Amino acid sequence: MAEAKAELNNYRQSPRKVRTVAGTVKGKSVEEALVILSFVGKRAALPLQKLVASAVANAKNLSIPEGNLVVKSLTVDKGPTLYRRRPRSRGMANPIRKRTSMVRVVLAEKK
Repeated sequence: MAEAKAELNNYRQSPRKVRTVAGTVKGKSVEEALVILSFVGKRAALPLQKLVASAVANAKNLSIPEGNLVVKSLTVDKGPTLYRRRPRSRGMANPIRKRTSMVRVVLAEKK
């Protein structure tokens, strides 16, 4: 069974927020996933839509027919965290964690 993969590294949004959007398209056909992502009102929807389209292009390069592709897995992992400081009273500083995500999508042929 042939598979096509695509990755999105160091996406500047927390994995928790990206996972809510990613959960909506797992197991769906590619056409259905792209339609769902175009109507989701979250910020992570557009990068995930582009990522699925990139995986479809990779499948085309591997000569896998596009008609029966399914989103086999869409994993969102924690990426590197950027640490910043916020000034507080009396010369103190509190940390700010700017989290990033690493997203991987695998498309497979429907059985």
